[in-house]
Amino acid sequence: MKIQSRFKEYEVIFEDNKVFLRDLVSEPNSEIVVDKNVYELYKDCFEEIPSERLFVVEATEKNKVVDTALDICEKITEIPAKRNATLISIGGGIIQDITGFVANVTYRGINWIFVPTTLLAACDSCIGGKTSLNYKKYKNLLGTFYPPDEIHICSEMFHTLTERDFKSGLGEVIKFNIMAGQNGLKNIEDNIEGLLERKPQIVDQFVHSSLSFKKKFIEVDEFDKGERIKLNFAHTFGHAIEVITEYEIPHGTAVAIGMIMANSISEKRGLISSDVVKRSEKVLLEVIDIDSKLLDKPLEDYMKAIRKDKKQVSESLTAVLISNYGENGELSVVHDVTEQEIDYAINYFKKLYRA
Repeated sequence: MKIQSRFKEYEVIFEDNKVFLRDLVSEPNSEIVVDKNVYELYKDCFEEIPSERLFVVEATEKNKVVDTALDICEKITEIPAKRNATLISIGGGIIQDITGFVANVTYRGINWIFVPTTLLAACDSCIGGKTSLNYKKYKNLLGTFYPPDEIHICSEMFHTLTERDFKSGLGEVIKFNIMAGQNGLKNIEDNIEGLLERKPQIVDQFVHSSLSFKKKFIEVDEFDKGERIKLNFAHTFGHAIEVITEYEIPHGTAVAIGMIMANSISEKRGLISSDVVKRSEKVLLEVIDIDSKLLDKPLEDYMKAIRKDKKQVSESLTAVLISNYGENGELSVVHDVTEQEIDYAINYFKKLYRA
């Protein structure tokens, strides 16, 4: 799959098994950045890399900050090659965010190859070029646009994901299918069981279809000024949930919860039917497995996190909501969500989940 960016054309390559890793990490003039868990799982693939060319990172939100990025930049300056250096990063979305930022700012841009090892990164964030770092308590306030030169996806690597992380990835897969309209919703309803069982053919099919769906948005609006903003469906709530729970609830799961909250507002406004809401909830609840007490925070904590989110453009509250639902889903960016609606949506989800 090829993606057209203003920066360059880049490619998503689907690998049959993890054997490709050995050849990839032998790339000359390269610095390898690896998620600590991935390093432990596939240590045999990294045995021959000199220590000065290997940077192992614990992929936590606390490490997704400028200090970590600068440490990697310093390592890259030790490579004899300068602008023809290659950064190879292997891990999930946190590793992607850190290393994408590094690749963009080092020597004003170096070669970058990314291997997403989580379903969440493979089905969503690996394309589109967004790189984001956290600042203080707030998520993704710093960032750039800089896509990799190559992306290598190997679904064999998803087999070692924890149930928590795999279901987090499914949250974004479901999001794309709900956004797609009635056909997409029916498709995810028919295949959710196979996805939960991690059947390779079904997982590969949905990773590919998710990227194809997202590709249409990012190629017409790479810099998030119009059409691409609709991909933030449910993220107003999802990012707030991540912040108030100090990232105890992972991103894709938070987005799944956010979809239920967003749809409750759409239904209350008379924009979508109860049937669509209930069918969506049934699928979404399959991938939400949380301690609901984590959400028992004051409304003011939610509001503070939402107002700090970069999608907010004024004092009015902005969110992406489904505005019509037919063969294709229609989404609208609305700027008039009220504090009362936020409160309603939070309590709607908690009542539903605890029922």
